[in-house]
Amino acid sequence: MKMVKSLVLGSAAGLIAMSGAQAADLPVKAKAVEYVRICSLYGAGFFYIPGTDTCIKLGGYLRVDTTFNGSGVQDNPAWNGDSGQVNRYRDYFITRSRIALTVDTRTATEYGVVRTFGQGDFTFDTLGASRNPNNLATNLGPNSQLLSTPGSGVTVVEFLFIQFAGFTFGKSASAYSTPWHGYPGNNSSNLLGGNDNVTGVSNIQYTAQFGNGVSGTIGLDDPVVYERTSVYNLATGLNATGTTGSAYAGAHVPDIVGNIRIDQAWGLFQISAAAHNVDASYNILTATSAAPTATRWA
Repeated sequence: MKMVKSLVLGSAAGLIAMSGAQAADLPVKAKAVEYVRICSLYGAGFFYIPGTDTCIKLGGYLRVDTTFNGSGVQDNPAWNGDSGQVNRYRDYFITRSRIALTVDTRTATEYGVVRTFGQGDFTFDTLGASRNPNNLATNLGPNSQLLSTPGSGVTVVEFLFIQFAGFTFGKSASAYSTPWHGYPGNNSSNLLGGNDNVTGVSNIQYTAQFGNGVSGTIGLDDPVVYERTSVYNLATGLNATGTTGSAYAGAHVPDIVGNIRIDQAWGLFQISAAAHNVDASYNILTATSAAPTATRWA
């Protein structure tokens, strides 16, 4: 009897041991994988940022240009400098490589969709230094203004803006710009007429939609970078190149810009206008001491 009881207890202990071993071998329940969800609310390419209600789209482009018989990249005609003179110092071809990266987000709120957009460019151009002895010191010397030197390049912020309820805040296309914003197909910035702030300006804008493809935009642009050229005081005399120093004063008021636009199946039509304030500095500046003019990048 004792032997039978011992066998029964031994069997029970064995069952308990086996059950414990099996329980230890059971896999722990893994955390559910959170897959990226497609966001179809704002067009193709958007997806939800995991854990949020914000949709994001990543994009950009890469381009390589070679310009033959020009004075600069992006189809700049040979109408000045060594190329315009067709002398022995001119470069027969000029190259550019660029990659642009864009980030576009949309967040639906109870007051409307909030959009943020940013674009940055990374560019490398032909060095562009003239071997002309008259320009050599400026282009290759210690005071060189060149950006695309060996092993470097140019990093540029094109657009950075927030849009909400018809308003746009930040660096964006001006309401005064042409509908194609500078140039068609992003190929040439040498079309005559209109402004050419293709990389955007700092501004505040409001766009109203009137229906049937009709809209109107009014805004305030920062005029410092693009919309100031040169104000000359000829009484100070001319320098060796036949010009004089710019006597532009500081910016006092922003540019007031606006447009009326129609987008329909047959195409589009836009009429735009801008009011710009020109301020001159004191007349005591000389041809060499006046402030330099602002430059642009495209």
